[in-house]
Order: sequence, then structure tokens, then C-alpha cells
Amino acid sequence: MASLTPPSMAGARRLVVKIGSALLVDAATGELKARWLQSLCDDVAALKAQGTEVVLVSSGSIALGRGVLGLGLGNLALEQAQAAAAVGQIGLAAAYDRALRSHGITVAQVLVTLEDSANRRRYLNSRNTLETLLGFGAVPIVNENDTIATDEIRYGDNDRLAAQVAVTVGADHLVLLSDVDGLYTANPNEDETARRFDVVERITPEIEAMAGDAGSGLSKGGMKTKLMAAKTATGAGCAMAITLGTRMHPLARLAEGETATWFTAEGDPAHARKGWIGSMKPQGRVIVDAGAVSALERGRSLLPAGVTGVEGVFGRGEPVEILGPGGIFLGQGLTRYTAEEARALAGHQSGEIEEILGYPGRAALVHRDDMTLFARAG
Repeated sequence: MASLTPPSMAGARRLVVKIGSALLVDAATGELKARWLQSLCDDVAALKAQGTEVVLVSSGSIALGRGVLGLGLGNLALEQAQAAAAVGQIGLAAAYDRALRSHGITVAQVLVTLEDSANRRRYLNSRNTLETLLGFGAVPIVNENDTIATDEIRYGDNDRLAAQVAVTVGADHLVLLSDVDGLYTANPNEDETARRFDVVERITPEIEAMAGDAGSGLSKGGMKTKLMAAKTATGAGCAMAITLGTRMHPLARLAEGETATWFTAEGDPAHARKGWIGSMKPQGRVIVDAGAVSALERGRSLLPAGVTGVEGVFGRGEPVEILGPGGIFLGQGLTRYTAEEARALAGHQSGEIEEILGYPGRAALVHRDDMTLFARAG
């Protein structure tokens, strides 16, 4: 595997970066590593100047908050962890805002849970918010909403969360900044013969067996959760890297060839997403006219004006079949309206949506990014 050519960050369209607590917060003092954070944000600014959109998935709120509240190292009770997160999140967001504002970059805080990617309606809402923020040129800082966790804050969740965010926004690169420079055949701190993988094309059971469980310091992430993240990301067409994040300017170093383990993507994000949508069980049908078929063939979204009929019962974010005149199957997509709303909007112009529904909705019934087409519209 070491002889394979690793992916490159050059020309990355959309990048998600995961930052762990141990990189951001000094374990001994509980204080933010401000100089390191500034160097990371300098890298982010340089990437944006090159045309790369960046999303940061950042731990650190609990680690910062426990220092402010005077809580020591070690496991915290759920209530203590929630309180620490509530306190620390303020300082964490402010620190990112200061560091990126120096480059004229707007920062946005987005608090989510892993469940947001499982529920289709919440998934679409999260995706639309992140897409809109990126469209405005902002850098979203995503973190799990630990302040309202209903069960124990789970081990290594932000590795998996970063992968799911990468899938949600259709990123082509995911970087996990870690306290190690990649995946090794064994623990390099315990086995001097351990060998690092430069490139992993497929995560085999043998490779999974090489991963340990334990995190270090304030970090809860271990190699096992990073491999889980790699499976999620690469399966959605996103290449992933595990690289050392403890040095200054970690993203610039990676772009210049810093040692890392790269996991190669299976296809591209758009193709993987289309396949995911096409594999869902449809909850209803939307019938469209010839004009809408023509628009779909040109890569347009499905607007209410082109809809002639709606069948079934479905909610927002659920998959529906798209049929042309005569019942010709065209494809499948995630609807932005319920069946009842879709029926009310059918045949009407997008400018009439607010008058019909009583609130300003989205122009498309099914957005082109949430649609996979077959047959004559494919």
C-alpha cells in the first residue's frame, strides 16, 4: 500500500476538517492553545483564497468549559459534561471568530447531533443551512450539541460526526487532525517495528484489527472511530486523511506532503449521493408534465409549476418517485414539501408559494441536488 500515490489536497472543492480537544486545549491548564488555533485558521484562509470551501468540525467545548468551572481531568458525570459544554462553547466560538475575522472571514456556529443525519427532514435542514452558509463564504464551525445530550456523551463521536458532515455537504476531502500521523500496523509508541500506511484503498478486517481503542489526554477519539469515519466518507466519494495536527499550520503541512494516511474515495461525492437517494424506498409519487421533463433533462430542479399530480402520503425530506406523462418513470428525489403541501402547490408558480401555504417556502419541490434520474431523463 505504501507504493500507491496518495490523494492530493490540490484543487479540493470542499474540505471538512476535524479538530480534537487535545489539539485545542492544554491538558494541564485547561486553556485554549491560541497560537496553534491561529495557525490553523491562517491555513483555512489560504485554502479559501485558492477557492476551497471549508467546514470545521471542532471538539473542545467540554475541555474548555471544565477548566473555567474548575473541574479536573477524568470522567465527568453527564450533568457536569453538559454544563462544561454550555460554558465552553461560548469561548470556543469566540476564539474561532477572532482567528478567522482577522482574515475577513465570517464564522458560523452550527450545533448538531448524530441523529440529524439519520432523520431525512433534519438531514435536509442541516444540509440546506450548511450549503447556504458556504454560499455566503462563511466557515461553519460544527460541533455536537453536547449541552442537550440525553445519554452519555459517546466515545469518539466527532470523528464519525465529521464524516457525516462531509457526506452531508458533499465534500471531496476530509482531514482528521490527530496526535498521530496516520494508521500504523501496530501502536508506534509500543512497537518500534510498526509501519505507517501511506494509502489505504480498502478497509479490510485485517486493517480494522490494527486499530486500538484508547484516546489520549483530553481527546476521546481512537483509531477505531477514525476507521469508522473513513468507511463513511470514502463510501460517499470523499477521500480522507489522518495526519498529525500538533504542529503549527497542520493543513499547509499536509498540502506540502506531510506524512499521513490517505483513504481513497470510492467514486465522487455527487455520484455516491445520487446512488444513496436512488436506493431509498419511495413514499409517494409526483407526476410531472412534458415541460418539467425537458427541464429535468437540462439539469434543472423540479418546480411546483410542472407538477400535475401527487400520490401517496409523505413528509418533507422523504423520497418520492418522479413520473412523466403516461406514467414513465424518470427517477427519484427527496421532496422539500409534504404530500399535502405538494398537492396544494401543484401547477402553481414558485412566486405563489407564500400565498398558498401562508409562509415563504423554497422554490423547488425537489432540488436537483436531491434527485437521481433514470430512463429518458438520465
